[in-house]
Amino acid sequence: MSEDLVELLVPYRLWELVRPKLPEWRQRRQGGGTKPKDDRASLAAVIFVLISDCPWRELPPAFGVSRATAHRRFAAWTAAGVWDALEDLEVPEDGWDLECEWLHKVRRAARRRLGVVVDVEWAVERFGSTCHCTVG
Repeated sequence: MSEDLVELLVPYRLWELVRPKLPEWRQRRQGGGTKPKDDRASLAAVIFVLISDCPWRELPPAFGVSRATAHRRFAAWTAAGVWDALEDLEVPEDGWDLECEWLHKVRRAARRRLGVVVDVEWAVERFGSTCHCTVG
């Protein structure tokens, strides 16, 4: 796995804020299975697919996460409301503008992948330039 790539997509200080929003992976009742992959690497892989808009099958192996694992995590995190929770993160201090903007882009890419599209031009025309569009 490329640590640099993970650090680029999920910087450590941002990871510290996002990690509590991710659901915990529990061992299966029947036992067995493999140890879950690293959440930070999985998140970086999911973000790569979302931001690049590439198909899951084209996820590079550099993340150390299989395509199937990345897709399962995306589906599980979507069901758990992670993408919406990212909007409600409280940053500890000023100086988080880049991270907040990055999270906004990730959330928007996740919504786009799920087929939730907001026509911003229509919204601005209909409601004015001060409109803060949220999709529920």
